[in-house]
Amino acid sequence: GTETFISVTYQDGTGDIDFVVPVNDEDDMSSDSAAHLATQQSIKAYVDSKSPIGKQSIWVPAAAMIPTSTNGCAAIASLDSGGNTGPDLFTLDFTGAATNEHAQFSIAMPSYWNEGTVTFKVYWTSEATDTDGCAWGLSAVALADSDSLNTAFGTAVVVTDDAISAAKDLYITAESGAVTVAGSPAAGELCYFNIFRDVSDGNDDMAEDAKLIGVKVFYTADDVHEA
Repeated sequence: GTETFISVTYQDGTGDIDFVVPVNDEDDMSSDSAAHLATQQSIKAYVDSKSPIGKQSIWVPAAAMIPTSTNGCAAIASLDSGGNTGPDLFTLDFTGAATNEHAQFSIAMPSYWNEGTVTFKVYWTSEATDTDGCAWGLSAVALADSDSLNTAFGTAVVVTDDAISAAKDLYITAESGAVTVAGSPAAGELCYFNIFRDVSDGNDDMAEDAKLIGVKVFYTADDVHEA
């Protein structure tokens, strides 16, 4: 940082006392000085760097999701990961049948969401011992006060993944492309998400169930507000 000095006049009741105060202008506060003051610019830059601005994430377990009324996946089920040596899982099971199966969940988005696109990763497993592939799609819509609940989801984005031949392994997809949230989203709105197994995708060739453990949704924060 850049060290400067400022002259300060102190009045103690008997006369003026002039002294010089060293000031550091450094955005990262790295000097950790006990003898130097920081400029307002330094303090603001440091605080801004620690604020929750940028990419954030929200974890949504399968247990917080509901199969859709039409073409819904199987209801939540318990999956023993292998006796008392590992966690018991609660999964939603999506078959490899000819019709896509769906589940939905909702998030009341934080007030500091920038109302832009979101991305996602899917956490899932399989009880088969093969290397077949699976495809997961996600779409979203934002609703404000007095909006109609009968508002269409935006365009779905699909991310693919493959099993790696071992049963009951944890699989985590790559981060998806950008999902546009329909409904002219604004901060603090309620967002509904529709997740489905896209059996029409060329990568999806699993005959067995793809067992959904949960979804991590990524969004961008643009400022610091109360949620």
